[in-house]
Amino acid sequence: MSLFQKVSCRTWLLATGIIAPASAFAQFGGQIPAIPGTPSAVDKQGVRQIILNALTFVLDFLALAAVVFIVIAGIRLIVSQGGDEQKDKAKKTILFVIIGLLVILFARVIVGFFTDTVGNCVGGSGC
Repeated sequence: MSLFQKVSCRTWLLATGIIAPASAFAQFGGQIPAIPGTPSAVDKQGVRQIILNALTFVLDFLALAAVVFIVIAGIRLIVSQGGDEQKDKAKKTILFVIIGLLVILFARVIVGFFTDTVGNCVGGSGC
């Protein structure tokens, strides 16, 4: 790994808060002012909804990409004209994309479970 890659990797980790959490920086300058148009720390329901919307968008995009890959693999299967190697590649692609779709489906179920069931327990309304 070159020096540039090491520095850029560490810079990315620092910028995303993986190396040094944001809470350490929050104690440095006193109170953090409220920024108009962003959810405040008190508005935890709004933050939860933003995260839920982002997760839903990502999972929907991944499902759309999986369908596109299935279509592409189907076209490759048709175009292979009976060639065993190309036909096997297309079949494997379809199989792996279907497995990926199942993972996406289970991810949506898990996100829904945690936001509905566990989220209500944490919110203070009781389990």
